[in-house]
Amino acid sequence: MTAWAGFAMLAAVAALMLATGLPAFMAMIGVASAFAIAGVAAGAIPLALLGALPARVIGLLETDLLQALPLYVLIGGLLNRLPLADLVFRGFTRLGGLSPAAAEMAGLGVGALLAPMNGSVGASVAMLSRVVAPRLRTAGVAPGQSLATICAAGTLGVVVPPSLVLILFGDAMMRAHTEALNTTHAMTRVVNTQDVFRGAMLPGALLLALNLGMVWWRGRQRPIPAGSAALRPGEWAMAALTVLGILTLLGAVTLGLIYAVEAAACGAMILAFAGIGGGAIRGEALRALLHDTMAMTGALFALFLAAVTFTLVFRAFGSDRLLADWVARMPGGAFGALGLVLGLIALSALVLDAFEIVLVIVPLLMPPLLTRAPDVVWDSVIVLLVLQGSFLLPPFGYAVMTARGLTRERLPLRQVVRAVMPFLTVQLLVLGLVIAIPKLVHLTSPDDTAIRPTYSDAEARQRLLRMTLPEPEPEPEGE
Repeated sequence: MTAWAGFAMLAAVAALMLATGLPAFMAMIGVASAFAIAGVAAGAIPLALLGALPARVIGLLETDLLQALPLYVLIGGLLNRLPLADLVFRGFTRLGGLSPAAAEMAGLGVGALLAPMNGSVGASVAMLSRVVAPRLRTAGVAPGQSLATICAAGTLGVVVPPSLVLILFGDAMMRAHTEALNTTHAMTRVVNTQDVFRGAMLPGALLLALNLGMVWWRGRQRPIPAGSAALRPGEWAMAALTVLGILTLLGAVTLGLIYAVEAAACGAMILAFAGIGGGAIRGEALRALLHDTMAMTGALFALFLAAVTFTLVFRAFGSDRLLADWVARMPGGAFGALGLVLGLIALSALVLDAFEIVLVIVPLLMPPLLTRAPDVVWDSVIVLLVLQGSFLLPPFGYAVMTARGLTRERLPLRQVVRAVMPFLTVQLLVLGLVIAIPKLVHLTSPDDTAIRPTYSDAEARQRLLRMTLPEPEPEPEGE
């Protein structure tokens, strides 16, 4: 029965967060500590096992990808304080010409461009609520449709590479794939973050294109709004440079030309110099920017510590083995196991943000899934699409709750559901296409990471010896 303690921990974290409003890292550390003490007192957990926690934390912090985290947070803070998002939105709106849906399409474009650079879903939705929502209101967009557009645009960073969510998710999938290979003794290449980036490229582009088409179709009968304020030549130049610079950085990282850390450092330095040189980031504004960046970075690293602590206690109770057994016994083959994992992730997204799911839920659910559904890149893209759709699911979807909390109007739930449903329909359509046509994720990503037929330990050792030992030299003739 001790194996059920891990699931009681998950329920306790969800209940504590909903009842008290505590941050996720505080709830997870508190619950994990309480259960660990109880487990040691009851003899269910050996005390020596908890001594592995410092080594696990140090191993996590040695990950090179985490160097990009404070840089992404800094970029998000700069985007929130500089007028670049507003300039890009106005430029996209002017390019939309006389289309009644130009403002909504511009909002989606800004989301696709800036959400990957903004870090978390919450930060993206907050930025779009501050910058885009007033412009949509001026353009005559209904409050419900404006909220739905902001939610959809703010979640694009989940699937549009190379966002911080995708960077951490790719690292988590690499660790999960390694665990699956250790279990199955398979001989294949371990997936890396670049594989996930490339696999998400085409589905992400398809999702954005369909959303743009749906918004255009939905708004085609709306009266044409009054023209937005024209941009001066200098503003056009700044908007064009912003779009070109971000596309260059995102494209270079996605194609593997530069590392995510390098791109984040370059983007942060360019934005910082532009803000300081233009006078927007000086004095008190600069101090506030650095304070917010340090506070957010500290909260994220606290979340890493909480996730490592929580998963260690979860595994100490043996709950991971029980979970793996459920996935292994799930009827329906790979699709049955995939459906179970996707359902659990969708439920988690109603309570947790993307970072918490990537750091806590993915390491527990994905290793047993990859032993039954071995196409790692395909599994990764499906999980990302489900995760993004869960954030849009009213009334508890994370993006919907955040946007409703930031909007001035208190919209009825029925109106919110009606406005969000077209975006959810597009999401389900893209998800269905990826499930039905796995080749969509492999057109831009190599398909050599699927688990191959397994070998026993003895066969694996023989193959390694044949690859590493030199061939014996032939004996000279005539001897």
